[in-house]
Amino acid sequence: MTHTARLRVMLLFGGQSAEHDVSRVSAVAVARALDPDRYDVVPVGISRDGRWLLAEGARVALEGGSWPAAFDVDGPGVRMSEPSGSVVQLERSSAGAPSLGTIDVVFPLLHGPYGEDGTVQGLLELAGLAYVGSGVLGSAVGMDKVMMKRAFVACGLPTPAHAALRDGVFSKGDLDRVEDALGYPCFVKPANLGSSVGVSKASDRDGLEEAVEVALRFDEWVLVEEAIAGREIEVAVLGDLPPEASLPGEIVPGADFYTYEDKYLDGRAELRAPAELDAGRVAEVRRLAVTAFEACRCEAMARVDFFFEEAGPGRGFLVNEVNTIPGFTPISMYPRLWEVSGVPYPQLLDRLITLALERHERRARRAGTPREGGAP
Repeated sequence: MTHTARLRVMLLFGGQSAEHDVSRVSAVAVARALDPDRYDVVPVGISRDGRWLLAEGARVALEGGSWPAAFDVDGPGVRMSEPSGSVVQLERSSAGAPSLGTIDVVFPLLHGPYGEDGTVQGLLELAGLAYVGSGVLGSAVGMDKVMMKRAFVACGLPTPAHAALRDGVFSKGDLDRVEDALGYPCFVKPANLGSSVGVSKASDRDGLEEAVEVALRFDEWVLVEEAIAGREIEVAVLGDLPPEASLPGEIVPGADFYTYEDKYLDGRAELRAPAELDAGRVAEVRRLAVTAFEACRCEAMARVDFFFEEAGPGRGFLVNEVNTIPGFTPISMYPRLWEVSGVPYPQLLDRLITLALERHERRARRAGTPREGGAP
C-alpha cells in the first residue's frame, strides 16, 4: 500500500464504561506521540452517556503544541449515523451533518464494555474501516473473564482456580461450593470490566457475599478466583503473523492488590521493567504469553498478566488475563515493556497502525472487495 499523503487516524476515546477517564488520558499520550509529518489526527470522543463528540478543542490544542491533562469532550452532542464505506458521519444534535471525511485507520482507546468488548470493533467492520487491535471475537473473549478462563483451560494453560456466578441464577449452594473449592481469601471480579474496577478481596463468607454484590453492580456475570501468593508479571504481545512477546515486567502493588487507585491515582505501585527473572523463566513466560494471546484469538496487541507462584504449591506461572486494549498512559506497562524490548513508543504506534492496515487489506482481498486504505 502506498500513501502519498499523511494517514488520517481517528483516535476514538472516552466511552461509557467505568474506565472512561483512563481512556481519555491514554488518548492524550497517543496523540502526542504520533508523528505529525506522517499522521493527521482526528480525535473523536464518546461521552459517558453515549454521545459521539467531535473533539475540536483537542485538535486545536494538538496543532498548537499544547495539550490539556485530558481531552474535553463536553459540548454539542453528535451521534453515529449509518456508516458507509469508510466515511463516518457524525450528526450534530442541533443542525447540520458534518462529515469527518475519509479515515484511513481508527485507533480505539476505549477500555471496558462498549469499546474493548467487540461492540465498537463490529461497528468499524460494518463501516469498512481499518482499526488497531483485536477483531470482534478476540475483543469479546478478551473482555469476558469467564470466557477467557474457559479458553485458557481448553488450551491447557495454567490458570488460578476459579468459579463463575450469574446474577439471578446462582444460589446459596453455589456460594457454598465456591467456598469449598477456592477457600479464603479469594478475589471477586466483574466478568466484563478492567482496571481493577469492581474487584474485591473476600476473607470470609460475609466478605464473599458483599464482594459478589459489589461486582454485580457492574456486570451480571462474576468471576471468583483463588488468591495467589506470588509475583505479578506482565508481558506485552505485538503482531499477528506471528505475534511476538516483549520482555516481562513486574508489578509490585502499593496496596493489598493492584487496585484502580494504584494504577492511575496514587502512583504507589512499582512497575519494574524488565522483571528480575532468569533467562529460562523469561523464555517460558514469553511463550505462555503468546499461547494465551492465540487462545483468545487476539490480534495486533494485548498485555498478558500472570501470577508467578514460587512458594506453597509452587506452580510457577499462572495466566491471569489478557487485555486487548491495554493502557497507553505515560505510566502504562504495555508501552514501557516494548520500550525496554527495543521498540520506542512512536515506533510502537507506527507498527500498530501498519498492522491494522495490513489486516484490513488481507480481509478485503478474501472478501473480494479490496479497498485502498480508507477510500470509499
